[in-house]
Amino acid sequence: MTAALEHTLIVSCQAYPGEPMRDPRTMAQIAAAVQAGGAAAVRAQGLEDIRQVKDAVDIPVIGIWKDGDQGVLITPTLDHALAVVDAGADILALDGTTRPRPDSRTLEQTLTAVRRRFDGPIMADCDSVESAHIAADLGADIVGTTLAGYTPARATTIGPDLRLVEELAQALPTTALLVAEGRVQTPAHAAAARAAGARAVVVGTAITHPTTLTTWFHRALTQP
Repeated sequence: MTAALEHTLIVSCQAYPGEPMRDPRTMAQIAAAVQAGGAAAVRAQGLEDIRQVKDAVDIPVIGIWKDGDQGVLITPTLDHALAVVDAGADILALDGTTRPRPDSRTLEQTLTAVRRRFDGPIMADCDSVESAHIAADLGADIVGTTLAGYTPARATTIGPDLRLVEELAQALPTTALLVAEGRVQTPAHAAAARAAGARAVVVGTAITHPTTLTTWFHRALTQP
């Protein structure tokens, strides 16, 4: 399945709690729309979103479950991971950093337990060269730069962390699909990430989050 994602666009279809679009059916419609535009896979957040998105598209669904308000939030425990699998995700994504997990399991323990129930691809959302290497060594099929700039491990960049992408493109084993994710806000950013060595690129906010997009335009028109 990961081979089919080489050189492709993956779109993250999410809305934040309390927003008008925070509805699984709406996210499923967005997922169908981005598939029509050429997305090779979609990322869906939350169990009901995963179920409805899965019914709406015929491309792989990368499932996550965000829970909590600090620390490890993306599919933070083994129970979360197994629930995402049971909801029908084709690819399981989870926090791939070295930070403590809420259930006190290590990433290795979590992946080992997941593999007893799930033989599909696993995506590790990483924040640094170190965490990406560890995740790849533990058998993660996909390594994303998702959390670079969102933890203390690296400074937040304007646009994607292209230096991290370059470093990982040189150092990761070819068995792990390197995916650029995080602050990919324009087609030029996506192309730059691909040129830096990413084998696929995830775009979320810049395609699927009209509240943020409207804010960008509003600021451009109202601020000096």
